[in-house]
Amino acid sequence: MANADKERRRYAKYSQPAIGREADGCPPDIALMRSSVRRFLAEDSLPPSAHELETLTLRLRGHMHLLIPEVEQMIAGLPKDDIPRYCALACIGEARRKLNISAQPGISSGIAHARRLARSLNALCDHYEKFTGDRS
Repeated sequence: MANADKERRRYAKYSQPAIGREADGCPPDIALMRSSVRRFLAEDSLPPSAHELETLTLRLRGHMHLLIPEVEQMIAGLPKDDIPRYCALACIGEARRKLNISAQPGISSGIAHARRLARSLNALCDHYEKFTGDRS
């Protein structure tokens, strides 16, 4: 636990208010984002209906569009050779690639696509929490 606190303090000096925060003054709702993720990644979750799938997928995509610039802003001041910065950049790149892919027709394909988005959003939430020390 002491190492985690020490690491958070180390990166706190590089964290700056992110772009998304300046518009309304509120940080991203990581708890809400995580609940959207759990809808697809929890083992006991029921498959959504086609309409529900479309709504939930759009929600995941929206969360990712909000969180990517937040994480980018947080790592902007980190040294180029910093390993957590490199990991966050890889995560951001992967999230952007997944945002550029459309689901194939069919509910099972749509669910698989939403699960891939959910895993990327979950990783973005992890990076956000690592750099802010926020454990929602």
